[in-house]
Amino acid sequence: MTNLPEPHHFAHVTDWVFDMDNTLYPHDTNLFSQVDVRMTSYVSELLQLPRDEARKVQKQFYQDYGTTLKGLMECHNIDPDDFLAKVHDIDYTWLKPDPLLGEAIARLPGRKFIYTNGDRKHAENAAAQLGILDRFDDIFDIVAAQLVPKPERAPYELFYKQCGINPQKAAMFEDLARNLVVPKTTGMRTVLIVPNNFEPDFSEIWESDPAFTDSVDFVTDNLTEFLTALHP
Repeated sequence: MTNLPEPHHFAHVTDWVFDMDNTLYPHDTNLFSQVDVRMTSYVSELLQLPRDEARKVQKQFYQDYGTTLKGLMECHNIDPDDFLAKVHDIDYTWLKPDPLLGEAIARLPGRKFIYTNGDRKHAENAAAQLGILDRFDDIFDIVAAQLVPKPERAPYELFYKQCGINPQKAAMFEDLARNLVVPKTTGMRTVLIVPNNFEPDFSEIWESDPAFTDSVDFVTDNLTEFLTALHP
């Protein structure tokens, strides 16, 4: 499922912004499932709940606050550094090096950024395992965003300011349509990354974003193919 772009659609772009999880690596790698399991364990231990109840609380926080971390901070005043360290203590060897993606990113003219609701260490570890870390100019993480997650507007504005980005000359690649609302309204070209051979029932209900599709300019299930179409 890809609506391939024409190069002129992105000819004005000088800054390229990529989410990390399920964007720079395929959804079917399932790496984030490890983080998800660790978040459930964290909530279970913190609140002394059975895992099934802890998972419901975890997902409710995600719905209400944008991230589980934000919900835990607001409702239980947790230490964000402790949470981020524990949930990202995962096995990155699940990711296969992707030199073709690295080459496609390298051919893009201008600067490249990772903008993630995770922390910098997680993004660095995942990108390093993929073999693409050196393709990026910088990483803007949840700590740099002052622990305010996408899709809230404030962290995007902070990202633009800190990295000197004119959103009208930028493009953003994301796996959640809701996280493209602010980029779209501020002038970015937006690309939604979906799982290979995507069907709606493949995604969990809290990850479904049918209300935000107007914020999506392009959809692809193959990031490398999409980028290669821009700059062969």
